[in-house]
Amino acid sequence: MQAVVYRGTNDLRLETLPVPRIGANELLVKVAACGVCPTDIKKIHYGTVPPPRVFGHETAGTIVRAGALVRGFSVGQRVALHHHIPCLKCNACRHRAFAQCAHYKRTGITAGFAPAGGGYAEYVRVMSCVLPGIVKIPKRNSFIEGAMQEPVNTVLKAVKRLALLPSDTVLVAGQGPIGLMFTRLLVLRGMKVVASDLMPQRLKLARQWGARWALRADEPGFSGNISELTRGRGLDAAIIAVPSDAAVNQAQQLLRGGGQTLLFAHTRRGVPTGTDLAAICVDEKDLIGSYSADFTLQKEVQKIVFSRQLDVRHLVTHQFPLAQTADAIQLAANPKPESLKIMVIPS
Repeated sequence: MQAVVYRGTNDLRLETLPVPRIGANELLVKVAACGVCPTDIKKIHYGTVPPPRVFGHETAGTIVRAGALVRGFSVGQRVALHHHIPCLKCNACRHRAFAQCAHYKRTGITAGFAPAGGGYAEYVRVMSCVLPGIVKIPKRNSFIEGAMQEPVNTVLKAVKRLALLPSDTVLVAGQGPIGLMFTRLLVLRGMKVVASDLMPQRLKLARQWGARWALRADEPGFSGNISELTRGRGLDAAIIAVPSDAAVNQAQQLLRGGGQTLLFAHTRRGVPTGTDLAAICVDEKDLIGSYSADFTLQKEVQKIVFSRQLDVRHLVTHQFPLAQTADAIQLAANPKPESLKIMVIPS
């Protein structure tokens, strides 16, 4: 089979690999679509994990082989995959910190080499440890809607980490595909969303996705506009969907006392930053993070995506064949005004 192999920092190569062998409790899935995720981009660009690997974890496809002991799945079914599943028993899981569970950190999907998602390949082996996370795609829905299950889950998990009340005012900084999903999910939950971005095209989209206000983040009067629309009270919450320290500091200043800033895009370790710790202590402005998915939310995510309350099809602007995966990653890392979610289509 064909697969895109990570051979080192910024080094991706289309290679021929053996089709993965599966065990009695495993599945072989032919990949139909795989989303390009910023976490994989950072691993590729900064060389944070050793090669060789096959990345790609927002994956959907068709089951082409099932192990003899597998129950509940059969050849021909169209499925979406989750590459991490928590144990639901450990101390981290008891506190619903699923991404900190040791079992969760074990990647359960591979196209070869160390398991790393494997979606940038024609076939993936789905191990027994992640079978509970498989989602069956309804006939009316597309593989792309299946591939978007995992990223939507991560966004919904983050929204649920915030202590929000209906009609609260929430800033979503960054209106790329993740930011637009935040905007839509918050609106569905009755929030008033302030969308910010540097690209006018994305601000226009944010309004279409339900944002009440859409503001240029670099406008001189940005802070004054926030104060005016909240009648001087300040934001109830802010979500930072772009890896910008300036956006974090600005959001903290614009929060009301007792508000919350949630970091979603700051996933690169070891980068120094300055934070007003008194704002967290004295003003009780919480600074929290959210990372990866929540297995227990999967049925809610399926309902939202497959019913098209959140119509993720409109987020996908570019589809690349497997041989052009490096180009797909380059575009996702350097978005254009017209680009949003990028998909690799191996088959």
